[in-house]
Amino acid sequence: MPNKSLDFFIFDQKQSMSLDWEMRFNIILGIARGILYLHQDTRLRIIHRDLKTSNILLDHKMNPKISDFGLARIVGDRQTEAITSKVAGTYGYISSEYAIDGIFSIKSDVFSFGVVLLEIISGKRNTGFFKSKQAMSLLGYAWGLWTDNVLMDLMDETLQDTCIADQFVKCLNIGLLCVQSNPSDRPTMSIVIKMLDGETVNLPTPKRPAFVIGRDQSSSTSSNKPESINEVTNSLEAR
Repeated sequence: MPNKSLDFFIFDQKQSMSLDWEMRFNIILGIARGILYLHQDTRLRIIHRDLKTSNILLDHKMNPKISDFGLARIVGDRQTEAITSKVAGTYGYISSEYAIDGIFSIKSDVFSFGVVLLEIISGKRNTGFFKSKQAMSLLGYAWGLWTDNVLMDLMDETLQDTCIADQFVKCLNIGLLCVQSNPSDRPTMSIVIKMLDGETVNLPTPKRPAFVIGRDQSSSTSSNKPESINEVTNSLEAR
């Protein structure tokens, strides 16, 4: 793709200035529609399992294209989840139920989408994010701002002149809804698109994110299950 991948833009201080709010919102909406196509509109349901900013390619018009289906799984027409004994994915983007129990589903992709959305509007990575002792991941930081009702503090500084406040707050709300701990609490992608594309004013109130990534000196994958979902810190690299 002529414009490389999404992470090339949003995590670079200079390149991020070329992505104004309208472009970022359109990218978010385009990614959501792409995931919905995989989950609902293909002949066989596809669960991507490795959705992340580096797997979102941008064409010459900055339209997003979901790429890298090396970990994708095709499930039955009516099947919405499956289980695997070997967890494969990327640290910071996989859901807690997948990391802990190997259960992946369309709601796992929803979780990953939520992380990507929050990264797009903040310009910050979820992994390696150490803002303070209270929030050592982007999800934890965003949740803290939400509970403190200082939502605009999450905004990428390069968006100050172009951001539409109502849309930004809606995106933050939706992002946090997508990364909730219980998969059944997360919206489906069809509902996400309705919330993004519609005029809905009153969105559901999100619950605490699935887990907060802490400082972890180990980069190896562990088969041991953590005592709680707040303790999931192991790196799970895509193979």
